[in-house]
Amino acid sequence: MNDFFQFKQFRIRHDRCAMKVGTDGVLLGAWACVEGRTVLDVGTGTGLIALMAAQRNPDAQVLGIEIDKAAAQQAQENMAQSPFHSRVSCCCQDVLTFCPTQRFDAILCNPPFFTEDTLPDDKARALARNNKSLPFALLVPKVASLLADEGTFSVVIPSQAVTDFVALCLAEGLHLMRRLAVQTTAKKQPRRSLLTFTRQHVACNNEVLILLNPDGSRSVAYEELTSAFYL
Repeated sequence: MNDFFQFKQFRIRHDRCAMKVGTDGVLLGAWACVEGRTVLDVGTGTGLIALMAAQRNPDAQVLGIEIDKAAAQQAQENMAQSPFHSRVSCCCQDVLTFCPTQRFDAILCNPPFFTEDTLPDDKARALARNNKSLPFALLVPKVASLLADEGTFSVVIPSQAVTDFVALCLAEGLHLMRRLAVQTTAKKQPRRSLLTFTRQHVACNNEVLILLNPDGSRSVAYEELTSAFYL
Protein backbone atom coordinates (compact mmCIF):
# COMPACT_ATOMS: atom_id res chain seq x y z
CA MET A 1 0.00 0.00 0.00
CA ASN A 2 1.29 3.47 -0.86
CA ASP A 3 1.90 5.83 2.01
CA PHE A 4 0.13 8.57 0.05
CA PHE A 5 -2.99 9.14 -2.04
CA GLN A 6 -2.75 11.50 -4.98
CA PHE A 7 -5.70 13.74 -5.77
CA LYS A 8 -5.92 16.21 -8.66
CA GLN A 9 -4.82 19.25 -6.68
CA PHE A 10 -3.12 17.83 -3.58
CA ARG A 11 -1.45 14.77 -2.12
CA ILE A 12 -2.44 13.09 1.14
CA ARG A 13 0.27 11.21 3.02
CA HIS A 14 -1.29 8.89 5.58
CA ASP A 15 1.45 6.53 6.81
CA ARG A 16 1.33 8.06 10.33
CA CYS A 17 -2.46 8.21 10.55
CA ALA A 18 -4.61 5.47 12.03
CA MET A 19 -7.36 6.06 9.48
CA LYS A 20 -6.19 6.07 5.87
CA VAL A 21 -7.86 7.84 2.96
CA GLY A 22 -11.20 6.11 2.42
CA THR A 23 -14.44 6.38 0.51
CA ASP A 24 -16.41 7.82 3.45
CA GLY A 25 -14.12 10.82 3.76
CA VAL A 26 -13.97 11.46 0.03
CA LEU A 27 -17.75 11.31 -0.28
CA LEU A 28 -18.28 13.70 2.64
CA GLY A 29 -15.63 16.11 1.39
CA ALA A 30 -17.20 16.20 -2.08
CA TRP A 31 -20.85 16.39 -0.91
CA ALA A 32 -20.93 18.40 2.32
CA CYS A 33 -22.03 22.01 2.52
CA VAL A 34 -18.91 24.18 2.72
CA GLU A 35 -20.39 27.63 2.20
CA GLY A 36 -19.27 30.52 4.36
CA ARG A 37 -16.05 32.11 5.52
CA THR A 38 -15.10 29.64 8.24
CA VAL A 39 -15.11 25.83 8.03
CA LEU A 40 -14.26 23.33 10.78
CA ASP A 41 -13.36 19.69 10.14
CA VAL A 42 -13.82 17.71 13.36
CA GLY A 43 -11.44 14.73 13.63
CA THR A 44 -9.55 15.77 10.53
CA GLY A 45 -7.22 12.74 10.52
CA THR A 46 -5.07 13.12 7.39
CA GLY A 47 -6.56 16.53 6.65
CA LEU A 48 -8.38 15.15 3.61
CA ILE A 49 -11.84 16.61 4.23
CA ALA A 50 -10.40 19.98 5.28
CA LEU A 51 -8.39 20.17 2.06
CA MET A 52 -11.39 19.19 -0.04
CA ALA A 53 -13.37 21.95 1.63
CA ALA A 54 -10.59 24.44 0.93
CA GLN A 55 -10.53 23.40 -2.73
CA ARG A 56 -14.31 23.73 -3.07
CA ASN A 57 -14.59 27.08 -1.27
CA PRO A 58 -11.74 29.44 -2.21
CA ASP A 59 -13.03 32.12 0.17
CA ALA A 60 -13.00 29.98 3.31
CA GLN A 61 -10.53 29.67 6.14
CA VAL A 62 -10.54 25.97 7.05
CA LEU A 63 -9.47 24.51 10.38
CA GLY A 64 -9.01 20.82 11.11
CA ILE A 65 -9.02 19.61 14.70
CA GLU A 66 -7.47 16.25 15.59
CA ILE A 67 -6.87 14.59 18.98
CA ASP A 68 -4.11 12.21 17.82
CA LYS A 69 -0.70 13.93 17.78
CA ALA A 70 0.83 11.91 14.96
CA ALA A 71 -2.21 12.37 12.74
CA ALA A 72 -2.42 16.09 13.52
CA GLN A 73 1.23 16.56 12.60
CA GLN A 74 0.80 14.69 9.31
CA ALA A 75 -2.39 16.60 8.53
CA GLN A 76 -0.54 19.88 9.05
CA GLU A 77 2.22 18.68 6.72
CA ASN A 78 -0.32 17.69 4.06
CA MET A 79 -1.95 21.10 4.39
CA ALA A 80 1.36 22.97 4.24
CA GLN A 81 2.29 21.20 0.99
CA SER A 82 -1.07 21.90 -0.67
CA PRO A 83 -2.03 24.84 -2.91
CA PHE A 84 -4.35 25.99 -0.11
CA HIS A 85 -1.69 26.21 2.61
CA SER A 86 -2.49 29.85 3.42
CA ARG A 87 -6.14 29.05 4.19
CA VAL A 88 -6.09 25.65 5.90
CA SER A 89 -4.51 24.53 9.17
CA CYS A 90 -4.72 21.90 11.87
CA CYS A 91 -4.66 22.02 15.66
CA CYS A 92 -4.07 19.04 17.94
CA GLN A 93 -6.85 19.12 20.52
CA ASP A 94 -9.87 17.27 21.82
CA VAL A 95 -12.90 18.91 20.21
CA LEU A 96 -14.83 18.49 23.46
CA THR A 97 -12.48 20.99 25.16
CA PHE A 98 -12.14 23.23 22.10
CA CYS A 99 -13.22 26.81 22.88
CA PRO A 100 -12.61 29.06 19.86
CA THR A 101 -13.37 32.77 19.81
CA GLN A 102 -15.67 32.39 16.83
CA ARG A 103 -18.38 30.06 15.58
CA PHE A 104 -18.19 28.29 12.24
CA ASP A 105 -20.27 28.67 9.09
CA ALA A 106 -19.79 25.01 8.15
CA ILE A 107 -18.79 22.06 10.31
CA LEU A 108 -17.86 18.70 8.77
CA CYS A 109 -17.21 15.42 10.56
CA ASN A 110 -16.43 11.82 9.67
CA PRO A 111 -16.87 10.63 13.26
CA PRO A 112 -15.81 7.37 14.89
CA PHE A 113 -18.50 4.73 14.71
CA PHE A 114 -16.90 1.34 15.39
CA THR A 115 -19.11 0.16 18.26
CA GLU A 116 -18.43 -3.58 18.57
CA ASP A 117 -17.06 -4.72 21.90
CA THR A 118 -14.15 -6.48 20.19
CA LEU A 119 -12.00 -3.73 18.73
CA PRO A 120 -9.28 -4.10 16.07
CA ASP A 121 -5.81 -5.01 17.28
CA ASP A 122 -4.37 -1.70 16.13
CA LYS A 123 -5.10 0.53 19.12
CA ALA A 124 -4.82 3.79 17.18
CA ARG A 125 -7.21 2.54 14.53
CA ALA A 126 -9.52 1.27 17.24
CA LEU A 127 -9.60 4.70 18.89
CA ALA A 128 -10.28 6.38 15.56
CA ARG A 129 -13.14 4.01 14.74
CA ASN A 130 -14.64 3.40 18.18
CA ASN A 131 -17.38 5.90 19.00
CA LYS A 132 -16.64 5.48 22.71
CA SER A 133 -13.77 7.93 22.05
CA LEU A 134 -16.26 10.54 20.78
CA PRO A 135 -19.85 9.41 21.41
CA PHE A 136 -22.52 10.95 19.23
CA ALA A 137 -24.27 12.11 22.41
CA LEU A 138 -21.25 14.32 23.20
CA LEU A 139 -20.34 15.24 19.62
CA VAL A 140 -23.71 16.71 18.67
CA PRO A 141 -24.10 19.22 21.55
CA LYS A 142 -20.51 20.35 21.04
CA VAL A 143 -21.06 20.88 17.33
CA ALA A 144 -24.24 22.82 18.08
CA SER A 145 -22.28 25.13 20.36
CA LEU A 146 -19.67 25.76 17.65
CA LEU A 147 -22.08 26.31 14.76
CA ALA A 148 -23.03 29.79 13.55
CA ASP A 149 -26.71 30.70 13.51
CA GLU A 150 -26.92 30.28 9.72
CA GLY A 151 -24.38 27.47 9.62
CA THR A 152 -24.53 23.88 8.40
CA PHE A 153 -23.31 20.63 9.96
CA SER A 154 -22.47 17.74 7.61
CA VAL A 155 -21.60 14.22 8.74
CA VAL A 156 -21.23 10.65 7.45
CA ILE A 157 -22.50 7.82 9.66
CA PRO A 158 -23.73 4.23 9.35
CA SER A 159 -27.26 4.16 7.94
CA GLN A 160 -28.57 2.17 10.92
CA ALA A 161 -27.57 5.04 13.22
CA VAL A 162 -29.46 7.76 11.33
CA THR A 163 -32.68 7.74 13.38
CA ASP A 164 -30.89 8.14 16.70
CA PHE A 165 -28.44 10.70 15.30
CA VAL A 166 -31.23 12.84 13.85
CA ALA A 167 -32.99 12.75 17.22
CA LEU A 168 -29.84 13.92 19.01
CA CYS A 169 -29.48 16.79 16.55
CA LEU A 170 -33.13 17.78 16.86
CA ALA A 171 -32.73 18.00 20.63
CA GLU A 172 -30.00 20.61 19.97
CA GLY A 173 -32.17 22.59 17.54
CA LEU A 174 -30.53 21.16 14.41
CA HIS A 175 -32.86 20.08 11.62
CA LEU A 176 -32.07 17.60 8.85
CA MET A 177 -31.98 19.39 5.48
CA ARG A 178 -30.18 16.90 3.22
CA ARG A 179 -29.67 13.15 3.26
CA LEU A 180 -27.70 11.01 0.83
CA ALA A 181 -28.07 7.26 1.31
CA VAL A 182 -25.01 5.48 -0.09
CA GLN A 183 -25.35 2.00 -1.60
CA THR A 184 -22.32 0.06 -2.79
CA THR A 185 -24.45 -1.52 -5.54
CA ALA A 186 -28.10 -1.25 -6.56
CA LYS A 187 -28.87 -4.61 -4.93
CA LYS A 188 -27.42 -3.73 -1.52
CA GLN A 189 -28.99 -1.76 1.28
CA PRO A 190 -27.40 1.61 2.17
CA ARG A 191 -24.48 1.18 4.56
CA ARG A 192 -23.62 4.85 4.97
CA SER A 193 -25.66 8.02 5.05
CA LEU A 194 -24.43 11.56 4.54
CA LEU A 195 -26.46 14.14 6.45
CA THR A 196 -26.55 17.93 6.59
CA PHE A 197 -28.25 19.83 9.40
CA THR A 198 -29.20 23.48 9.89
CA ARG A 199 -30.93 25.51 12.58
CA GLN A 200 -33.59 26.49 10.06
CA HIS A 201 -36.82 24.54 9.59
CA VAL A 202 -36.60 23.23 6.03
CA ALA A 203 -37.91 20.29 4.05
CA CYS A 204 -35.34 17.52 3.82
CA ASN A 205 -33.94 16.64 0.40
CA ASN A 206 -33.47 12.84 0.23
CA GLU A 207 -31.23 11.27 -2.42
CA VAL A 208 -29.54 7.93 -3.10
CA LEU A 209 -26.03 7.36 -4.46
CA ILE A 210 -25.07 3.98 -5.93
CA LEU A 211 -21.29 3.71 -6.03
CA LEU A 212 -20.67 0.80 -8.40
CA ASN A 213 -22.10 -0.53 -11.64
CA PRO A 214 -22.78 -4.28 -11.96
CA ASP A 215 -19.33 -4.71 -13.57
CA GLY A 216 -17.62 -3.10 -10.56
CA SER A 217 -16.80 0.20 -12.24
CA ARG A 218 -17.71 3.51 -10.66
CA SER A 219 -21.20 4.74 -11.42
CA VAL A 220 -21.73 7.93 -13.40
CA ALA A 221 -23.15 9.64 -10.30
CA TYR A 222 -20.10 8.64 -8.22
CA GLU A 223 -17.75 9.85 -10.97
CA GLU A 224 -19.57 13.17 -11.19
CA LEU A 225 -19.57 13.75 -7.44
CA THR A 226 -15.82 13.12 -7.11
CA SER A 227 -14.64 14.38 -10.51
CA ALA A 228 -12.89 17.44 -9.06
CA PHE A 229 -10.74 15.23 -6.83
CA TYR A 230 -10.06 11.73 -8.14
CA LEU A 231 -7.46 11.38 -10.90
